[in-house]
Amino acid sequence: MKLISFFFLLISYSSCCAQDKTDTLQLKAEKKHDSIPPLHLSWRNIVPGLEFCETNAPRKSDVNDSKISILKLDPKYFDFQLLMATEQYKKPLDAKAWADSFDLDIVINAGMYDLSRKMYSKGFLKGEKHTNQSAIHPNYKTMIAFNPKDTLEKRFTVVDLECDSFELIKKRYHCLAQGLRMLDCNAGPIGWNKRKQYCSQLITTIDDLGSIYLIFVRSPYLHNEMIAYMQQMKLNLHNAIYMEGGPQTSLYVHIEKEGKELFHLEKIGSYVSETYAHDKNDHFWKLPNVIGMKLIR
Repeated sequence: MKLISFFFLLISYSSCCAQDKTDTLQLKAEKKHDSIPPLHLSWRNIVPGLEFCETNAPRKSDVNDSKISILKLDPKYFDFQLLMATEQYKKPLDAKAWADSFDLDIVINAGMYDLSRKMYSKGFLKGEKHTNQSAIHPNYKTMIAFNPKDTLEKRFTVVDLECDSFELIKKRYHCLAQGLRMLDCNAGPIGWNKRKQYCSQLITTIDDLGSIYLIFVRSPYLHNEMIAYMQQMKLNLHNAIYMEGGPQTSLYVHIEKEGKELFHLEKIGSYVSETYAHDKNDHFWKLPNVIGMKLIR
């Protein structure tokens, strides 16, 4: 019985979320962050509307390759879907299975899910016809919004709820996914000072032109380190939202043209300090909620 209880505890707390109860602290730059040089990014064009870059993190991690992988998307080239197991199969699927089942080119986590109710999001999560989580998390200050009700609105955006009204965003968009801030609407860093955790991470953010960035690290870093690294990318990033951390973290990409593979990427998280402190995870975990993206061909 003790062994079973320990196993359940390990699995239940393997997600990486250092600031679940606080999202209001402006980050004061630490001396070690002040000296971070700008990150020079070299982009590879995959297809129109999609670019890829991989660069070394400024600080080398003791775990894995210390690479930061970045996808840049122009939203006008993509259709977006919010897929929820509570609406679809009544069971979670891994990122590849979601992609295969719905003919998607890119799949990512749709935010953190409730570890005690694993089919449900921790933050507000609503699609066009189905709501997975109707309660607004009072401390999650960022919202992904896509599939607008008016074609004049942006197709996909990330909104700082301290700068824009939730009720207004809800009226404008069909699909909403709530999460924790890392950068605010003015590109200011939001400090995660409640508890320090090192973990794999997936972040979604936008720039001044509305381009979408999906940022993944397998090597474990502090949340505040990743915030500082985003600022040093010199991409005018703002409204960054933390999607997931640890072994649940998933980024799946498969791009084909006329049956020929153009680009394939599988990024799978692992490490969470204290609760999943190893680099052994070798497969996508099943996810209850994902955001899917498909190139408009």
